[in-house]
Amino acid sequence: MGSDKHPNDTPETPMLIPGKVEDFVNKYIAPTWNGVAKKMPVFSVVKHTGRTSGKAYETPVSSFRKGDVLAIGLMHGKTNWAKNVLAAGEADVKLPKGKVVHITNPRIVAVGSNAPELPKPARAMLKRSAVFAADIV
Repeated sequence: MGSDKHPNDTPETPMLIPGKVEDFVNKYIAPTWNGVAKKMPVFSVVKHTGRTSGKAYETPVSSFRKGDVLAIGLMHGKTNWAKNVLAAGEADVKLPKGKVVHITNPRIVAVGSNAPELPKPARAMLKRSAVFAADIV
């Protein structure tokens, strides 16, 4: 990369992981790890479509729910899965116990925000990172 600034690192979604580490993980670890993580009962899986490719993707994440709000910490900054869901305006998410929910109204809650509608763990994350939030319909 020509710049030290990683494309996922934005003012509203700062990366807590250095860009070079992020790139290494995406290139060498994620292809294997994602297949395993999708099968583990502690992760949710965001099912989304590529913004330009139209290709279907499944990305394992740690999610938190409060009523009809689903929240996911963005420690990796504004990642492709988040950009894809924001662009589409909706997605399906397989929750840890296997239930699939449909989410709409996706949004980024910027680092430092006060968001009482979010689950407590997600509100704690806002001290250092942004949070992806969406409504479960």
